[in-house]
Parts: sequence; structure tokens; C-alpha cells
Amino acid sequence: MPKTAELVATPYRFDGSTEKARRFFEKGLGEAFSRIRETENEAYPLTVYYAFKQSETDADSDDTSRSGMNANGIAIASTGWETMLEGLLHAGFSVHGTWPMRSERGARVISIGANALASSIILVCRPRPGDARPAARKDFLNALKRELPAALKELQRGNIAPVDLAQAAIGPGMAVFSRYSKVLESNDLPMRVRTALQLINQTLDEVLAEQEGEFDSDTRFAVAWFEQYGMGQGKFGEADVLARAKNTSVRGLDEADILEARGGNVRLLRRDELPDKWNPHTDHRLSVWKVTQHLIHAVMEGGGAQAASELLDAVGSDYGEKARDLAYRLYATSERRKWTQDAFAYNTLVTEWHDIDRGVEGVRERARATVRQSTLMDG
Repeated sequence: MPKTAELVATPYRFDGSTEKARRFFEKGLGEAFSRIRETENEAYPLTVYYAFKQSETDADSDDTSRSGMNANGIAIASTGWETMLEGLLHAGFSVHGTWPMRSERGARVISIGANALASSIILVCRPRPGDARPAARKDFLNALKRELPAALKELQRGNIAPVDLAQAAIGPGMAVFSRYSKVLESNDLPMRVRTALQLINQTLDEVLAEQEGEFDSDTRFAVAWFEQYGMGQGKFGEADVLARAKNTSVRGLDEADILEARGGNVRLLRRDELPDKWNPHTDHRLSVWKVTQHLIHAVMEGGGAQAASELLDAVGSDYGEKARDLAYRLYATSERRKWTQDAFAYNTLVTEWHDIDRGVEGVRERARATVRQSTLMDG
């Protein structure tokens, strides 16, 4: 079967020229979307199934991308998303929705270096109205900050894997960007898709940080300490200053089995150091941080989803939902700092959440059956 017209950016077909291969791919993709637009029935949406590895990046940017900085301190951005979206928007489409779709088996090992996807993304698009108005950069940013938080909350409620959240957020973010005929920078030049993607990613980070306000003081301390030291040691003085700022104390955190303070040093307790047979009903200093760590320990080392379901039933849905939100935040930190094992653990908690949550009813039914049996025996 002829392959010369296939839309792939393969340099060997262009005498080894990466630039020629890129131009061929971009031109062909743009033409394909333009022809689809010409024949599109406006009564039906166009859906684009997209699975692109974020590891395919371009360092030619002065802005900060979702992946932040590479090892050399250079901002990086996904050229694959940029190319695909440029083609869609130039053809006259706007993004109206996004659906993450689980496309990889659950047991697949997360490779942080390659950013292996657990889900693919389906973009739902419609032709942009001919009377779409332009917008200034500040208008786009205001709309993004107003609308993206609710969209991200819906994605989290759907238990999208943390490893896929950044890519899934592109859908609702681009829905804002693509509703305008163009977004104008301060110099009156149209904003590039690359810049829009970076602003979407920046807003995503802000939303995850703002969720911290829902956490208790102990958890806010642990999140801040983890971002700086991970599971490593820091000085007691620094921990004391941070604890006071978060309205807690190092001594209280030590007694609550969140950290260990010894010999002038402080470190968060590892999950394998958590107390065995922890009972949240008798814990007088319950925190979202502890619930999250115990849930992960239950899933990965203490009996799997069933054990985690029993724990979730004991702590209640409010703590459970906050623990899931915290897992997204800690995954983002771990991925950025290249803490592979931690990232894998937080990603696993979210991907297993559906089974954990569904198992709670089974836990309750077994408890009811035990009560009924005890009542019959007493009778």
C-alpha cells in the first residue's frame, strides 16, 4: 500500500530533513481539516480522537509549558498538540467539549520519562460561527480563569488519571480560546496556539494550588514540605517556621504520625512506616494527608481496592473526595520533580478510585448482613 501520502513527520522521506518533514505534516494536516470543514454538516459535530505523547516536545519557546522546564532549564511545549490544534482552528473549527477515554490497560506501568498515557482524548468540534468576535488577551485569561476550574472539577470527578489531566484540560481550555475569531496580544498580533496552551497549563496549576484551601492545616503543611523536600530531610527550624505559617506545629505533626522530628531534622513518614491497623474512628487528629497515604498503602500493599474500600467507608466521602483531589496535586509535584515512584503511587490511587468507591457499598452490605445475622442469633 503506498505510504508517500501518509501524514507522518518522518525525516527519512525528506532526505533526513526534520524541518521538511514537519512542514509536510503541518501542511497536510491543515488541508485535511479544511476539506472536512468544507463538507461538514453543521447539524453534527466533528470528533477528533487524539493520543499524543507529551514527550514529543519543542524547546523553542520563551514561555512556560505544562512540563515546565527541562533538565537544562529550557521551557518545553508539546508540538503535537500545537500542530493539530493550529490545523483545526485555521480550518474554522472551534472546540466545544472534551472526553477522556481510557485506552490503556490499567496495569500498564507509568513511565514518567515518556509520559505514557492512560487515556486518549476526544475533542468535540463544531464550525466556528462567522460572526465570532475577537478578544484581548486579558478577556481570554478572565474567561479561562472563570470557566476552567469547573471543567477540571468534572474531569476529576470522572477519575481521569493524573498523568492525563494536563492533556485533558486542553479541551475545555481551547473551548474558551477557539470561541473567538482571534485573541489579540498587547501588540495587536494574534496569540499563537502555543501561547494559549501554556496559559491553559498555567491556569491548571493555579486551580490545583487553589484546591489546597479545602485542606486542613496539617495537610497544607505536608503538601508544602513535600513540594520542597519530597520524602527527604529538612532542618527543624525551617519546618517550625512553615508549621507556624500553616497554623500547626512540628510537635503535633510528629504525634499525629505525619512526620518524624529527630536530631534537628524533619522528614515526612513513608507509607511503609505508617501505623498498622490504623483506625480513623479513634484518630483524634484526622487529616486529608493521612487518609491519602493510608488509602495508597491499602491499594498498593495492604489488600488492594477492597481494603481501600473499607478504609474509605470508615473515613467518609468528604475525606475521600479531598484525598482524591490531593492525589492530583501531589502527582503534579512528583511529575515535575521526576519522583517516579511517588507519581506512580498518586496516579494509581486515582485510576483505582472507581473500584474503591464502588466497593464501599459492598462493605456496607456485608456490615448489614453481619448485623442481621447477629440479630437472628440473639433472637
